[in-house]
Amino acid sequence: MATVTVWSAGPGSPGLLEPLGVHAGHRGHGYGTAISVAAAAALAELGASSAMVCTPSSNVGAVATYASAGYQKLPERRDRSRS
Repeated sequence: MATVTVWSAGPGSPGLLEPLGVHAGHRGHGYGTAISVAAAAALAELGASSAMVCTPSSNVGAVATYASAGYQKLPERRDRSRS
């Protein structure tokens, strides 16, 4: 139904969860929120100081899922620029 990968940089460092996916037939039932919370708990067990996500703001479903799981939206960062 849902899957997520957690990345740990070791105890005391921030952890990352990404990517997260929910099967199309199971969306809208809270599975993405639940697995996001579980991923943060897994990172805490690994000693992470915090849990972060990184997703494009255009991915409104992911942004909504992470917000419902308690993640705080920060200002956008652009990794590409044109002169």
